[in-house]
Amino acid sequence: MMVWFYLLLIGFLAFALTGLLRKYALARSLVDIPNARSSHSVPTPRGGGVAIVLSFLFGIVALWAFDILESDMFFGLVGAGMIVAVTGFIDDHGHVAARWRLVAHFSAASWGLYWLGGFPVIEVFGADLELGWFGHILAAIYLVWLLNLYNFMDGIDGIAGIEASTVCFGGMVLFLLTNNRTLVDQLPILSLLAATIGFLIWNFPPAKIFMGDAGSGFVGMLLGLFSIMAAHIDQDLFWGWIILLGAFIVDATVTLIRRIFKGKSFYEAHRSHAYQYLSRKLGAHKPVSILFGAINLLILLPIAAMVAVGFIDGVLGVIFTFLPLALVAIWLKAGDEIGQIAEL
Repeated sequence: MMVWFYLLLIGFLAFALTGLLRKYALARSLVDIPNARSSHSVPTPRGGGVAIVLSFLFGIVALWAFDILESDMFFGLVGAGMIVAVTGFIDDHGHVAARWRLVAHFSAASWGLYWLGGFPVIEVFGADLELGWFGHILAAIYLVWLLNLYNFMDGIDGIAGIEASTVCFGGMVLFLLTNNRTLVDQLPILSLLAATIGFLIWNFPPAKIFMGDAGSGFVGMLLGLFSIMAAHIDQDLFWGWIILLGAFIVDATVTLIRRIFKGKSFYEAHRSHAYQYLSRKLGAHKPVSILFGAINLLILLPIAAMVAVGFIDGVLGVIFTFLPLALVAIWLKAGDEIGQIAEL
């Protein structure tokens, strides 16, 4: 009963804070004005993701204060998350040069990895692979890419909130399937789930406020750290988390690779992601955002569960899910300029 009360409190706090942040954004003219590279058509306040940050931190501090959360996990999640969130908040209100954002992001990744014990031994095709320092470097790159791709994928109403909610739910299911853990053991993940749902009420299409860099980067970093935590518990769980994140990872990565091959700047703003093309084709954000949630729950979660319980090899499971997603992204012309879009 106390667990459900705690989660309701986090969700309500996120909901209330998002409403206050919307008023703040309107008062400070922190509004996204539609332009040629936007996927929305109505001026909309931004920065609502700060509510996710604050409500999650409130919950996580309470868990640590009552000795429910271990100190290493507490300092890892809070420190890394705050570095990313503060950097994003400053960028939302002005501008932070790309090189300094990158420094902050790698600092956050390194901090989180340090407190969580780095990147552990993982299983690849049945063999344990210990990468040492190279593994820690790869893990830092993975975390930085994940938080940035989460920002790239936060381009239509509701999609980032639905992604976080369904991935957190899926991650909880994987833990329960493999470790017989209680809901109390999953409170960090459930805290992010509750905070995201509270925000999503405002962000669900048609959105009344956007997440902003502070929220999207924070959520992306936490999801990445949760996957690293899972790897320390069970090697198969790590691959399960990668599969759960597959829809966002594949869309963003395929788009980036195709844009680089076409000679486009990798950091230039654009709206050539597969989900953006699909939303323009359908003429609405809602069906695309719901589709991503359905893919996560109805396709990716069952495959991730089979990997987590050892029915499918982890790497094979990733290939089995990523390859079709990549083919769909290419079919949707991910990475092409607007003028190059063919009729689907």
